[in-house]
Amino acid sequence: MRVYTRTGDDGTTGLIGGTRVQKYDPRLEAYGTVDELNSWIGLVRSQEIDAEDINDLIKIQNKLFVIGALLATDIAKVDQSEKLPCCDDDILFLEKRMDEILDNLPPLTSFLLPGGNNAVSFCHIARTVCRRAERRAYKLSAEAAVLEEVLKYLNRLSDYLYVLSRKIAKDTGIGEIPWKS
Repeated sequence: MRVYTRTGDDGTTGLIGGTRVQKYDPRLEAYGTVDELNSWIGLVRSQEIDAEDINDLIKIQNKLFVIGALLATDIAKVDQSEKLPCCDDDILFLEKRMDEILDNLPPLTSFLLPGGNNAVSFCHIARTVCRRAERRAYKLSAEAAVLEEVLKYLNRLSDYLYVLSRKIAKDTGIGEIPWKS
């Protein structure tokens, strides 16, 4: 199988189900941003971080592939939701991990400046890309069906990435810098 197909040379791409859309279609903006997010999370995962965090990130990356596929599917032609589920259990996983991490971190008293070391910084970049993916998915949901769980998952994931950045800062002895107005 070749990577190139030449079918997109006319500025269109095919959705799962066969529908062809312009490459600037909101659906592509949504799943393309999820793909970008997945790459940033891969960069976080390739840093020297805790093995449990790496395992969590692998689980998250796998779920992002599912979300990308769901966003790339013309559900009028194909229903992928049972074959590729994104469900409440996935959201609860993120919430549970955040609660476990937050139990071992000092409470926040102000906003924090992003940065500290590469792993922490990459978490913050991934968090902001996740917020953009969420915005793109919500924009898409105004004109096409998007599973509610996908929207919730992206919302929770950005929170998780923020909490993970704080955990990594603590694990590596990097001090958090509060924002001063």
